[in-house]
Amino acid sequence: MSVAPLRIGVDLGGSKIEIIALGADGAVMLRERVATPQGDYAATLRTVASLVAAAEARVGAGGTVGIGIPGAESLATGLIKNANSTCLIGKPLRNDLQQLLRREVRIANDANCFALSEAADGAGAGARVVFGVILGTGVGGGIVVDGKVLTGANAIAGEWGHNPMPGEHHRETCYCGRRGCVELYLSGPGLAADHRRSVGKLAGADFQATGIASRAANGDAQCEATLQRYEARLARALAQVINILDPDVIVLGGGLSNMDRLYENVPQLWAEHVFSDRVATKLLKHRHGDSSGGRGAAWLWP
Repeated sequence: MSVAPLRIGVDLGGSKIEIIALGADGAVMLRERVATPQGDYAATLRTVASLVAAAEARVGAGGTVGIGIPGAESLATGLIKNANSTCLIGKPLRNDLQQLLRREVRIANDANCFALSEAADGAGAGARVVFGVILGTGVGGGIVVDGKVLTGANAIAGEWGHNPMPGEHHRETCYCGRRGCVELYLSGPGLAADHRRSVGKLAGADFQATGIASRAANGDAQCEATLQRYEARLARALAQVINILDPDVIVLGGGLSNMDRLYENVPQLWAEHVFSDRVATKLLKHRHGDSSGGRGAAWLWP
């Protein structure tokens, strides 16, 4: 087997583990997805190791390995923190994988990996500062500056989803223990909960994001009102990011990013909240879709 011509990226999610192998030109040579062992740390390690071994055997080459996780590695202890895959919390994931794979492994937050993928050769290619946003079951973010992930002094750079949503009276408590987090409003479950509060027990109501968007497009006034509230909140939350980070590009990923109306409506709304006479920041849709997590993990190796 040849030495490290591949970049291997693993997106270690709560429900699925995906592996991607990139060639020297960044082309995807292999992509495979399996279910994540639920609540079983040892089985998760074995699954990742077997995926890497099988990928290298199929391609006939060895490679570097990067891992994207729904959490972060503590800079103080080296243990995993803030992971919604709770079996990872408090575990020496990087050290354990390095022993199994017999090589150095790099680990980053999955939103950072998404941002890196889109900055490397995706929607944010060529931009100096890219803020990558995940709008899905949760809300996350990652920052890439000059092609490198910004981790931060506490390994939480980009975690805008657990800031308070501006302009709201905060009653709901987030799973993290804080009140009124952005995630409570801008995640898929958050959008559904807002629509449910608006329409109550209306017969035939659809509380899935895709259904709400479809009904709004077909003239449903209540669904349209829900999406307008969502867009206004997204605009306010992203305006805070622009005021602090001033990125060239914001790239949206996750299931809610597929609502094409966001890319026209939100920039029109955020202008009044941004401390500038004009807003040059671009709001763009992802290029690599749900493969960006694995691609970005692979790109952790330059």
